[in-house]
Amino acid sequence: MRHKYDTRGLILARASAGEANALVSVLTSDLGLVRARAQGIRRPGAKLSAALVTLAESDIVLVRGKEGWRLTGAVRADAWFDHLPDRDARERAGRIISLILRLVAGESPEEALYPILHGLLEALAALPVPERDAVEVLAALYVLAALGFDDSTPPSALFAPEARAKAQAERSAYIVRVNRGIAASGL
Repeated sequence: MRHKYDTRGLILARASAGEANALVSVLTSDLGLVRARAQGIRRPGAKLSAALVTLAESDIVLVRGKEGWRLTGAVRADAWFDHLPDRDARERAGRIISLILRLVAGESPEEALYPILHGLLEALAALPVPERDAVEVLAALYVLAALGFDDSTPPSALFAPEARAKAQAERSAYIVRVNRGIAASGL
């Protein structure tokens, strides 16, 4: 019998895999980035489909098999898509998610990515439009640092007002660091 892993995760992406199955990219709080196969979720009335939409935060059950992870259960805890107030916030979240998916090949046990993305979603849901640029730049820098492409150490309060103010004041220097980190990744 295989071990079941119960964890909380953010659904980053979902792609078709066969007639009724899907491959789901989940950023978990304790396993890092996991790409799992979810069987039958594309069928009408599938029980798991509501919990596995993009930007959903769900309690999920994963099983490690011979051919990789399989997602066997999910209950949606929150839907961040509903909390993000407008298209600008959703696009900014999407760019950081794309960065994570692009930089993490395969699976990553990097647990630091979950609080970064979760903090970004909370900040984008709460902050006015002018402050979102600093939050997006900080999130990109924190992701790069967590993956070893930048030498900075994120503060304990990731998107605190002091960090946002500094990022806004030194925006061009932060963008140079982000671009340097992406170039260092080789992608």
